[in-house]
Amino acid sequence: MKLSQLPINQEQLVQAWQQTLPSTFHPTDRVEVTADTRNPQSLLIHVHTAGHSNYSFDYECRYMDPREVQVRLIEMQRDGYAISKPSPDIEDLSGTYMRHIHECAQTLHPTTHPH
Repeated sequence: MKLSQLPINQEQLVQAWQQTLPSTFHPTDRVEVTADTRNPQSLLIHVHTAGHSNYSFDYECRYMDPREVQVRLIEMQRDGYAISKPSPDIEDLSGTYMRHIHECAQTLHPTTHPH
């Protein structure tokens, strides 16, 4: 699938995600959505956790078709350093964030698949 098959272009898609995704997260978590310049079918999502833990998570969210996304964790960090062996709690948090990303994709179905 080429992103052009979506009813909106990548810039509009990023804007829609930027407006919608924060509502699926805890209000104090910071989320950023950018276009993946290497893959027009993908968005890059950066999540910085609330509180003093200083965890951050980077995900790739790739449209498989106008209805389905594949979410992949790229990296987890604490205080700017990559976490190679996360604790079960951090793995659970990452899984929760992945569910939030999928929820956002569901919320945006009318935009990405209006039929």
